[in-house]
Amino acid sequence: MLRLPTFTYHRPKTAAEAVRLASEHGKEAMYVAGGTDLYPNMKRRHQVPTQVISLQDVPGLHDVEVHGSGGVRIGAMVRLTKLEHHAHLKQHYPGFAHAVREISTPLLRNMGPIGGNLLLDTRCTYYDQSHEWRESIDFCMKKDGAICWVAPGSPRCWAVQSSDTVPVLCAMEAEVELVGADGTRRIKCDELYRDDGIVYLTKRPEELLTKVFLPPPGAWKASYLKLRRRDTYDFPILGVGACLWLDGDGVVTKANVRLGGAGSYAIPATETEKLLVGNQLTDERIAAAGSAAMKPARTMDNTDLDVYWRRKVAPVYVARALAACR
Repeated sequence: MLRLPTFTYHRPKTAAEAVRLASEHGKEAMYVAGGTDLYPNMKRRHQVPTQVISLQDVPGLHDVEVHGSGGVRIGAMVRLTKLEHHAHLKQHYPGFAHAVREISTPLLRNMGPIGGNLLLDTRCTYYDQSHEWRESIDFCMKKDGAICWVAPGSPRCWAVQSSDTVPVLCAMEAEVELVGADGTRRIKCDELYRDDGIVYLTKRPEELLTKVFLPPPGAWKASYLKLRRRDTYDFPILGVGACLWLDGDGVVTKANVRLGGAGSYAIPATETEKLLVGNQLTDERIAAAGSAAMKPARTMDNTDLDVYWRRKVAPVYVARALAACR
């Protein structure tokens, strides 16, 4: 049986107190929201904080607010189940609501909040194993070792970003609020991530993600499509988030396409985007734009199923996601 290591549990009553505790304890501290990612990682000794800071009692993190402009502000501690069934989100943000519904199982969506899904640890076949398994092959550079078993000659870690909501939120140009010791800042979702399997977030360790801001509904449509072995539970081995802005004639004026499960961040499919802008979404244009996504879908032996098949199926899934926007 895998057991949690010993730690001290804190329940701050304000965001400022939570940040103070994280700053005070430094690398020994980690925030916990729903615990569906952190606690299993602690049992496998991927992460071993001695100070765990709960966000359960922090006010202002548990609500969904619809602004008069039509935009939506979501507290970081809002459970995924609530978002999945939220009437306003299902009507005006169906791509996002669908992505939430694709996360894990109903039981874990009851526990997990949106903030935790946005900050999900990167994953890898060689990393997401027990401590004993990893020790038997020698540890990887993401934890306790010096080698990347996916690409042994590489100087970096290739663990992948596996959140279902990140690709579509980045494509939609949603924003997040971060509270730190020096104040509050608001950034685009895209700016929260970096292409690194180990240091995959740009936020400072003591910073607290407090809110997610969805843009007002308008002349844009977003979709999310997920590939996984089992359709009921697994993490994505490819997640396509697409958002297209269209004019009155159905011409694409702006396009954002992000590939999750293929790299350490949601990879922009820039060539796909270029092929879409200035054109209508014909079947031929969608097929060409999908084909252009094969190159950025840099699949490696770090997640489930065959590497080469995953790369070939990426254009198919991108094309389907674009068609869903149409």
